[in-house]
Amino acid sequence: MKILVSDSLAEEGLEILRAEHDVDVNTGLSEDELVSIIPEYDALVIRSGTKVTEKIINAADRLKIVGRAGVGVDNIDIVAATRKGIIVANTPEGNTISAAEHTIAMMLALSRNVPQANASLKAGKWERKLFTGSEVRGKVLGTIGLGRVGIGVVKRAQGLLMKIIAYDPFIPKEHAKELGIKLVDLETVLRKSDYITVHTPLTDETRGMVSDPQFEMMKPGVRIINCTRGGVIDEDALVRAVNKNQIAGAALDVFVNEPPTGSQLLDLDRVIVTPHLGASTAEAQIAVAVDVADQVLSALRGESVTSAINLPHIQSDAVSVVAPYISVAETIGGMCAQLMRSFDEIEIEYTGAIFDTDLRMVTLAALKGVLSQSMGPSVNYVNAPELAKERKIKIKESKSTETAEQQSITIALTRGGESRSVTGALISDTLRIFDIDGCRLDIVPSSYMIISRHENRPNIIGPCCMILGREKINISGMQVSETGTDDRAIMVLNVDSAVPDALLDEIRGVDGVSDAELIKV
Repeated sequence: MKILVSDSLAEEGLEILRAEHDVDVNTGLSEDELVSIIPEYDALVIRSGTKVTEKIINAADRLKIVGRAGVGVDNIDIVAATRKGIIVANTPEGNTISAAEHTIAMMLALSRNVPQANASLKAGKWERKLFTGSEVRGKVLGTIGLGRVGIGVVKRAQGLLMKIIAYDPFIPKEHAKELGIKLVDLETVLRKSDYITVHTPLTDETRGMVSDPQFEMMKPGVRIINCTRGGVIDEDALVRAVNKNQIAGAALDVFVNEPPTGSQLLDLDRVIVTPHLGASTAEAQIAVAVDVADQVLSALRGESVTSAINLPHIQSDAVSVVAPYISVAETIGGMCAQLMRSFDEIEIEYTGAIFDTDLRMVTLAALKGVLSQSMGPSVNYVNAPELAKERKIKIKESKSTETAEQQSITIALTRGGESRSVTGALISDTLRIFDIDGCRLDIVPSSYMIISRHENRPNIIGPCCMILGREKINISGMQVSETGTDDRAIMVLNVDSAVPDALLDEIRGVDGVSDAELIKV
C-alpha cells in the first residue's frame, strides 16, 4: 500500500512505515496539490501544517486512515472523513511529558523574568534590580482542567513545594485527593491562586472561559500560563488585564491565530511567548511519530486503531443491528452530560428485543458522547472506558430484552443524591427523545435546545418564551412534559440559534424555574 506523509515526521516513525509499505514524504502541499495526488494513497500522515479539508477527503478514493502526529485534530474535517469511512487517529499521549515540562518552564521564566533579563543583558545593560522575581515555593497554583497534561503539571509543581487547587467538574474528589489536589469551583481558583494554568480542550463551552469578568476576580499579582489551546483565554481581555495591572504577567505558548501576527500581546513586556513549543522536544517528536506509525499500520492491517477519533470499521455480525444506534447513544450521552456536568456514575439501560446482541460499540459511543462534553475531541470509541476509569467513574450497563412497546436507550448520570437521565429511540430512522428525568414527552432533537425544569403551574412558560422573543431568538418547537415524580415538569424549546448565558440566567430567574441549560446536538 502507499502512504503519504505531508508534514515533517521523525525518522523513527518513517522507518516503521517503510518496513511494510511504500512511503512518500511530500511536505508543503497546497489543497489543490493534495487533491490531485491523494487518490493514489491508502494512508495520510500529517502534523499541524496540513489541513485535511472535505475537498481532499472527497478526492481520496483509497484512503483508509488519516494519522495525526499530535493531539489536536481541528485541522481535519472529521465529519467528512467519518461520512466516507476514513479513520482519523491522533497520538494523545506522546507529548504529555513535554507539554507538562514546558508549562513549568514558562511558569518559572515568568516568575524570574528570564526572557526580559536575557534581552537586557545581551543589549549591554546590567539591571539586576529591575528584574527582581518571585519564588514559587509556597504559592498557590490553580489548575483549570485535570487531564493528562494538567496532572503532569500538578505533580511537577508539587515537587516545587507549591500548594495546589484545581477546577475540574468531571474528576471525582476521591481521585483528586489521591493526587494531593484540592478540588474547588472555578471562582475559587480565580480568587485564591497566585498562578493559574489552563489545561482544557477548546470547545464551545471553554472558548473564552477566562475573560474580563474572570480577570476582575483574580488577586493582584497573579500570573497566567496557557500552553494548551489558544482561545480558552480571551486574548483581548488578557491585553486589558495586563495594561490595567490586574495581573502581574502571562506566559503563552498557544494563540487563537498562529502565528499571532499583529497581536498586541507581542508588544507587552510582561507577557512572555513561545511559538507553540509544548510538544517540541526531540523525545516527543519521536514518540508521536512512532505512535502515529503504529496506528496507521494497524488500520492498514485491518486491526483495531486504539486512538481512533471517529468510528472505526465494525467487523461484527451485529453491525446491521447496532450501527443505527451508535449515533443515537452518542447523542443521548452528550445531551445528558450537558444537563449534568459533574457525575461519578454512568448508567446505560437498553430496552427491547433488538438489543439482545453485541452492544459493546453502542456502549462505547454512549461513553464517548458523555465524556467528550468535558474532554473534547481527544475522547474516542477506544479510550473512553479508560478515561472513565482514570476518573473513577462507575459504569453500569443493563438490558431488558423482552418485547417492549418501544426499543429505547436510557442514559443516566449520577453524583451523590442527584441524577439526570435521557431516554431516546429510533422511529422511522429519526431519533426521538421520550423521557427526560422521568418526565414523559416526545421531541426530535435540534442543533440548539433549551431544557428547563419548572413547577407545574401557570405563568412560567410564557415569561420564558417572551425573554427569547424579546431578543428575536426564534422558537421552532416547544413541548412540556407530563409532571414527574417530584411535581416538576420539563420544558424543551427548540431554538434556531445559540442562546447567550445572560438570557439563560434570565430564564433561570423566572419564578418557578429551577434550572435551564442550552443543549447543543
